[in-house]
Amino acid sequence: MNLWQTLAISQSGMNVEQLRAETAARNLANSHVAQAPGSPPVKPLRVLAKPGPAPGFAAMVGHADGGRPVTGVSGVVYEAEATPRRVLDPGHPYADAKGYVSYPGINGLDEMFSLTLAVRAYEANVTAFNAARSMALKALDIGGR
Repeated sequence: MNLWQTLAISQSGMNVEQLRAETAARNLANSHVAQAPGSPPVKPLRVLAKPGPAPGFAAMVGHADGGRPVTGVSGVVYEAEATPRRVLDPGHPYADAKGYVSYPGINGLDEMFSLTLAVRAYEANVTAFNAARSMALKALDIGGR
């Protein structure tokens, strides 16, 4: 594995974790939004990480360097199935005939946990990226003497 592949893998990991954090933040923002009667329910979004091409500049350099594609990780966002949460609030404008209001089936605790995991994984990818960069700089320093 060459330097560009190492940096591309860390970069793609950071991209997926950023997407995961943004998705968790969106879910948290929508968790307390009441749904109008008859409107489609808001479903929580999830991110699935899967092997894919490395993003951007590292992929181009990898193709030019050895002709092999540089692989990494890409994120796919999908809607998860969740039953809406029903809360008894007869005075709410969106209450149905029985006085219940529907909210998205999003668990705030799960989303905060997902957000924390995404931030920690992002930090780990930054550490790996910086380690590879510093090793490359040391190698250039040794080779320049």
